[in-house]
Order: sequence, then C-alpha cells, then structure tokens
Amino acid sequence: MPATFINAALVLLGSLLGMLFKDHIGARFHSILTHALGLCVLGIGISSAVGTENTLCVIVCMVLGTILGEALRIEDRLDSVGEVLRKKLVHGGGNTRFTEGFVTASVLFCVGSMAIMGSMEAGIQGKYDILISKGVIDGVTAITFASAMGLGVAFSVVPLLLYQGGLTLLFSCVGPFLDPAAITEMSAVGGTIIMGIAVNMLGLGKGKIRVGNMLPAIFLPLLYLPVESLLSSLPI
Repeated sequence: MPATFINAALVLLGSLLGMLFKDHIGARFHSILTHALGLCVLGIGISSAVGTENTLCVIVCMVLGTILGEALRIEDRLDSVGEVLRKKLVHGGGNTRFTEGFVTASVLFCVGSMAIMGSMEAGIQGKYDILISKGVIDGVTAITFASAMGLGVAFSVVPLLLYQGGLTLLFSCVGPFLDPAAITEMSAVGGTIIMGIAVNMLGLGKGKIRVGNMLPAIFLPLLYLPVESLLSSLPI
C-alpha cells in the first residue's frame, strides 16, 4: 500500500504543478520527459526479466499468454471500457472539462499493465520499484493533463487508490500460498512485458506493442512449472 499512496501523492503534485504552470508547459517538455522515463522503465523491465531461473518458462508463457490475450482482445476491451466511461460521463452540462479530466486520468492511471504488475510485485514480494516508477510517470502525465483539463485530474487519485490498493491487498493475501519459483518466473515475465511498455514510450518500432494482450502471460508460470515438473518425473 505505501507505493500506491506515493503514486497518488505524485499525481496530486503533478496536477498542482500543471494548474500552476499551465501557460508554460509545451509538447517539447512532455516529450523529453517521456523519453527519459521510458529509459528508466526499460531498466526496470530488464532487471526483472534477467532474474529468471527458467528461460524456457518465460518464452513459453509469453508466447501462449500473448496468443490467449490476442484471442480475447484484452487491450481492445480495456480501450472500450475507457471510451464507454468517457461517453457516459463526459456528456454536456455541468463542468464537462472537470469530468473529462477526471475520467481520462482515472482510466489512464488505473487501466494499464504497470498497475497490475506493480501491485502483484508489491503484494507478493513487498517490492515497490514498479509502482513508484509508475507514480513518477503518472505524476509527469498529470502535469500535462491538468494544464489542459484542470482540477478533475487531481480527483483521479480516488479510483487509483481503490483499484491499485485493492489489487495490492488481493495479491498480498494470495502471495503466501504461491510457489516461490512461480513468483520468480511471474516477475520475469512481467519484466519482459514492461520492456514492451518502455519500447512504446520511446517510440521505437513501426507500431505500438499491444502489451495489454500479453497480460495473461504473467499468470501462466503457475501452470507451466507444475506441468514441467510432472513431465520431467515421467520415465523416459
């Protein structure tokens, strides 16, 4: 939970800065900071990925998990949820700019791979690297959002605390029942996906990597390792 509170505090700070300096923030500022943070995210992903003790597990889980996520169109569905919320809540009357800022920031800060992987790592391993890094990214994003959409961005910390904090508590409850080897490989798979996020942030490649469709891969080591152990125990 501490990392989620830090995440929320950074969003509030970013929102305050965005509203105070809205006339002095340009696209160039946002672009260079995004690239700098992208490099940091890449480093986090690599450090988690190299912790694997079973490279084949990571490869198989990434392949099968991505196929499953693509078949389920997870990223498209997440995007659709965001669009539905925007259309229902950002609709005429009242302070539409406030509502737009609240909904847009809430969806962006909550619906993402780093929120899930960071909550898992915090809840199971008590490590906060991913969530704190996400908090910095969210804080910088909040600066640009708040400069354009105002106070509503700051109020996105409410769903952020509920969603991300709830996930962390959930993973902390199930963590003691998980095999340490599975946790290691889940972290390695998560690190590989985080590298995909970094590639997107840096604008590398011809198209955006659909990291949302890779999320099922994180949980597949829970199935892969028992199956591998069973197969290796069979007589040849």
